[in-house]
Amino acid sequence: MLEQESNSTISKTTRLPRKRFYRARAHSNPLSDSHFPVPISPNQVDYPLHYPQLFPSSDQVDGSKKIQFADIGCGFGGLLISLSTLFPETLMIGMELRDKVTEYVKERILALRIANPGQYQNVSVVRTNSMKYIPNYFEKGQLSKMFFLFPDPHFKEKNHRRRVISPHLLDEYAYALGVGGIIYTITDVEELGEWMKSCLDGHPMFEALTHEELEADPVVKLLSSATEEGQKVARNGGQTFQAVYRRIARCL
Repeated sequence: MLEQESNSTISKTTRLPRKRFYRARAHSNPLSDSHFPVPISPNQVDYPLHYPQLFPSSDQVDGSKKIQFADIGCGFGGLLISLSTLFPETLMIGMELRDKVTEYVKERILALRIANPGQYQNVSVVRTNSMKYIPNYFEKGQLSKMFFLFPDPHFKEKNHRRRVISPHLLDEYAYALGVGGIIYTITDVEELGEWMKSCLDGHPMFEALTHEELEADPVVKLLSSATEEGQKVARNGGQTFQAVYRRIARCL
């Protein structure tokens, strides 16, 4: 009933869905199994479902235009919405484990498409576990940007294996990112910021962007302002810790 009322409201008034109807636990256990469909391989990703105006049917999917940006743990989709208009020709997707939050982002994108004809057609969201299924969605070197904004810190040492940035997972991210691709991370937890930076520093296929490169990248400015978490930190006068790294070629 709630979903029907939400869809009706959007179709008639094009107002955004209200977050209070989609609230969920702040975080989910990424090691637990969930029951949702996962493509067998990247060529099985349903582009017409995610980008219906750009791909009216499966016959239109010729492989020439693929997803390039992935927001891992996209939350309520603030970054995606900002990126959609900043890079209107780039396909991007949010990957979120929480079902209610994923539904909110879907409804938000639908409402924005209705209210702004021709816009937001390049953005979508999928409910999935990105710690397990990155290779199911992206081919080798397919992505040019990956985002990890305010991930769960998993404070207890025994739970560090649940962190979305780790040496093992960076191998998978390096596989999905093309050479020159950028991985963006930010947190308001200093210990987690040091952890993510240490993992990236220690990986042979990533190098930190220079100060000048960070200043010139318009995306960096969105890391602390586009998401609900970043806005909350700013309101409370909190500090954030960024680590932005480039995928490099493997040294022989």
